[in-house]
Parts: sequence; C-alpha cells; structure tokens
Amino acid sequence: MYYAAPYLIAIGRVLMAVMFIQAGISKIFGYAGAQGYMEAAGVPGALLPLVILLEAGGSLAVLLGLFTRWSALLLAGFCVLAALLFHLHPDDQMQMISFMKNITIAGGFLILAGAGPGALALDNRR
Repeated sequence: MYYAAPYLIAIGRVLMAVMFIQAGISKIFGYAGAQGYMEAAGVPGALLPLVILLEAGGSLAVLLGLFTRWSALLLAGFCVLAALLFHLHPDDQMQMISFMKNITIAGGFLILAGAGPGALALDNRR
C-alpha cells in the first residue's frame, strides 16, 4: 500500500475539503441566514466573513496542498468550536451526531496537520 500513499493522501485532502468549500460558498449566497443562525447561537454575526474565509479559503488550501499544515490546524480548531457552539445538545441525538462528526473531522485535520500534505501537493513546490 505504500506505493499508493501519495494518491490516497491527495484523495483524502479532496474529500476533507469539498464539504467546507461548499459550506463557505453557501454562506456567501445565504449570508443573512448564516448570520442569523450564528447570532441565535450566541456567536457574533460579525465573525461570518472570517468563517467564510476559513471554510472556503482554508479548505481550498487543503485541497491544493498549499499551506496545508496551517490550514488543517485552523480547520481542526474551527470544527471543535463549531461542535461546541452549535451541536453540543446531549438531549438531541441528531445534534450529538453532528457534534461527533465535527470532532471526528477535527481529528482528520489534526492528522493532516501532523503528517503533512503528501507528495502530490503545492507545498512541495514552495
């Protein structure tokens, strides 16, 4: 399997990034709704541009393998914060599933931050 590692890591980066790219873009087109959702959870809506930048920009960086370790680390932190702020509702099974998914994705980003982007990444050209 070692020969497949560069391809598996690159595919893994793509799979981890796609959801966040889509989420960031959807927040741009649904700005008011996303801002309202944040404010309803007690998070200042003024932070939404940073959320969009991190979700769309950070995940695009992960996808391309550019500044991968830093982007993955920031996205891991984002996932943990989102889990705690929006999904930690022990009485609601669906929210707890989302909580655990966010924590699991954060773990994947931490592995990526620690291991690096693999051979097929723009980081290797810098």
